[in-house]
Amino acid sequence: MEIKVLGPLMAETGGTSIVPSAGKPRQILALLSVYTNQVVPVPTLMEEIWGGDMPRSALTTLQTYILQLRRLIGKALGPDSPYGARDVLATRHGGYLLEVQPGAVDVHEYDRLVATARSEADRGDDTTAAALYRDALAMWRGPALVDVRLGPLLEIELVRLEQSRLEVLEQRIDCDLRLGRHMQLLAELTSLTARHPLHEGLHAQCMVALYRSGRQWQALDVYQNLRRGLADELGLDPSTRLQQLHHAVLAGNPSLDAATSAGRRTLDLFAA
Repeated sequence: MEIKVLGPLMAETGGTSIVPSAGKPRQILALLSVYTNQVVPVPTLMEEIWGGDMPRSALTTLQTYILQLRRLIGKALGPDSPYGARDVLATRHGGYLLEVQPGAVDVHEYDRLVATARSEADRGDDTTAAALYRDALAMWRGPALVDVRLGPLLEIELVRLEQSRLEVLEQRIDCDLRLGRHMQLLAELTSLTARHPLHEGLHAQCMVALYRSGRQWQALDVYQNLRRGLADELGLDPSTRLQQLHHAVLAGNPSLDAATSAGRRTLDLFAA
């Protein structure tokens, strides 16, 4: 079975989709997919579907939805399969478990790639780390679970994934900056700062890339745009670290130079 949640929900066996068209069974499949190979308790499933407005028939209705999913799985497996739908979507004491092979769920593979990339970055291998971060980001096919109704648990998972996606993007750009790829990053960072006008980390990265590309005045303009945005929207000033970066750009501080060891640590100092 292959399952994808980093975009529209997709789950298939042998090339046949097992994603139901009805909203609530689709929601159950999404939650079981996020927690594959783990028992999801019945009360958790019911809370995800109905929240605090749980009908008296909730348990019976949930069992009906599970039966619908098993029918789809059984049809996809076919009559010659050595195992049945109940082996894939198993009943366990107090809950249900969707059993899949390792690496079959894109969100788990994404998390594995990110963890490996961070380990490589910690070891100082920015080339390998940047490549792994790119592989992880390439798994996204749009907003996660875009076609699934979200209850409390899926909402939490969605927030985690979207936050992780932005953090991984920043970490990949950090690696690229340390590798001296500032000129290649300019178009991407210009777009990202426009899409995230109050995000200090991306603005700091954009300032560093512009400065290292010989565009000091544009780096200063990026800071001023951020400062005005923070003041207008939140009534705040840029953080101390951003102000320090601004002063370093104004002064042409040699520590910003990509060719120096201090320059390779610039993002640790200013964009954390």
